[in-house]
Amino acid sequence: MTTGEGAGSVTCDTCPHACKLGPGRVGRCRARGWQDGTVAPLSYGRITSIALDPVEKKPLARWRPGGWLVSVGSYGCNLSCPFCQNHQIAQAGADDVPWRTVLPEELVGITLDARARNQQRVEGIAHTYNEPLVAWEYVRDTGVLAHEAGLANVLVSNGCAQPHVIDALAPLVDAANVDLKGFTSDYYRWCGGDLDTVKASIKRLAAEPTCHLEVTTLIVPQRNDDPHAMEDLARWLGSIDPNITLHVTRYFPRWRMSGGNPTPVTTVHELADVARGELAHVVVGNC
Repeated sequence: MTTGEGAGSVTCDTCPHACKLGPGRVGRCRARGWQDGTVAPLSYGRITSIALDPVEKKPLARWRPGGWLVSVGSYGCNLSCPFCQNHQIAQAGADDVPWRTVLPEELVGITLDARARNQQRVEGIAHTYNEPLVAWEYVRDTGVLAHEAGLANVLVSNGCAQPHVIDALAPLVDAANVDLKGFTSDYYRWCGGDLDTVKASIKRLAAEPTCHLEVTTLIVPQRNDDPHAMEDLARWLGSIDPNITLHVTRYFPRWRMSGGNPTPVTTVHELADVARGELAHVVVGNC
């Protein structure tokens, strides 16, 4: 859905950035743009990456352990985290990376074939690698067909989308991992996102009876490694559901911060211990 902004201009309503677009223009996510007088998901079905991944890699620690997922990614993201771990595709547009079209019907077929060929338990499809919500219609359409075929539909996302997007997807998502980058508005401004929007997405997904939710916080040295902020984050998650799994993960230098140092392992473990004071399930990653 879009709204008019005077002659020859429309506004994207997918995320809080509300990009105003004219003919030939794309939003800051690089994935949505002007098409015939409206805003369309130009990256719909444009796949840059596809792999068979273990469920635990998403990461999902307490949903169908030992299972596998056909993981797909496109290009684009509506955040601009300076430490972006997948910047080659997440901070790219259609002309920057190779891609091929894989429509939902074909993706479901690929996944069913993988289930038939592999001895591993293939559970379904994961939308991951870049930010799936910039082409949320692809997640929706794939989810409908996946469920008809007996497959799970998994979302790995920054959660920075308007409520109508999350409302449309929640019943079609069997498991989700949302990146909660930090717990201050200043930190989210640094990442190019909005904390309140992400919090609303987490609450909505947690309320969906058929959606298993886990959350990941990547610890960036001297940016979001304050123990008090971690305590606030974990307490807030616990107020929603004390059984939400929180992944506290180690940062490695990437993209615009490639010259720094990784997060000390001791810091990750110390912050995980802080979170355990509020949550029953806290795991560490990348250590």
